[in-house]
Amino acid sequence: MKSIELFAGAGGLGIGLHGAGFRPVDVIEWNTYCCDTIRENKARGIEAVRDWKVTHGDVRAVDFKQHEGKVQLVSGGPPCQPFSLGGKHAAYDDARDMFPQAIRAVRDARPDAFIFENVKGLTRASFRNYFEYIRLQLEHPEIVARSGEDWATHLARLERHHTSGSRSGLNYRVVTQLVNAADYGVPQRRERVFFVGFREDLEVSWSFPAPTHSKLALIESMESGEYWDRHAVARRNRPVVSRIPSAKNAPSDAKPWLTVRDALSDIPDPELRPKECGQFLNHKFQPGAKSYPGHTGSPLDEPAKTLKAGVHGVPGGENMLLRPDGSVRYFSIRESARLQTFPDEFLFHGSWTEAMRQLGNAVPVKLARVVGDDVARVLGAAA
Repeated sequence: MKSIELFAGAGGLGIGLHGAGFRPVDVIEWNTYCCDTIRENKARGIEAVRDWKVTHGDVRAVDFKQHEGKVQLVSGGPPCQPFSLGGKHAAYDDARDMFPQAIRAVRDARPDAFIFENVKGLTRASFRNYFEYIRLQLEHPEIVARSGEDWATHLARLERHHTSGSRSGLNYRVVTQLVNAADYGVPQRRERVFFVGFREDLEVSWSFPAPTHSKLALIESMESGEYWDRHAVARRNRPVVSRIPSAKNAPSDAKPWLTVRDALSDIPDPELRPKECGQFLNHKFQPGAKSYPGHTGSPLDEPAKTLKAGVHGVPGGENMLLRPDGSVRYFSIRESARLQTFPDEFLFHGSWTEAMRQLGNAVPVKLARVVGDDVARVLGAAA
């Protein structure tokens, strides 16, 4: 199935969707380092990105009408700075808000479906009206803002159209869902909101895939000793695990959340065993990690805290490993890629800071694959 990938970043969403069977006819990204990363992996013959056509530039200059009726999916992660909990929360007053371009791509290309992802901050109570504005524009992309019309007035017009029952023109059935990547087998607590839509004439019925992993299952695995035995942790070094109530929405057959230890158990510590790290790409020790209030690192036996891109070019202190003895060190680029479920053969271009920025902004590959597989399944059945 053909697709268009917007705001591709380093390719996390696109790689996951490639695994689900989508093949992009255009991959659009403005950041030079991200484009260099994708191009370098293309040159290295990495199968997931080998055939990507990369457009390095401003999405606002791209003509999507050339793809009208020719692609099954439009996907991407519109720049999240306007909504990030770590940013300035400008939202609709922020010129970096690229949702209008995502909506334009849907309107002009008329895909069978779309998948857009953004940060949890978009669901803040203070952004509630704008969240609804985005959703209604995606449902009715042809109801375009008039010249000089502010977003609140446009929202009111969209609401009237939506409640009128009129379904002429291009319309989509949209599902929005706030998810924790750890609930889908990613070794990181990373909360993101998804917008998934299907063109209304396809008459598709869809719901977001159910979680497959849970915190409760991890606790039970630790209580039984299975987790510690699997990692050969001596009994004297096993912490006491507190019982917790049943996790909300966790299926009874859920697998345990994956932890930092799960993700990194077969890769040498770059600080303690640097000579053994050469066989892994981007796996070098980064000095200078310090713990300070609010930035204490990710415990070894929990999913990692959310990897961050950093506001001023330097990733936040949560991009650190917190060892059981209380010491901390920065995750290497490769370790961070593991936590984002990128394949080990995928090479990141640029310095540690630039690579961590790419990783901090990325969609976990495994989460993208889960969503992509289910969207592909439904589209295949509707074909």
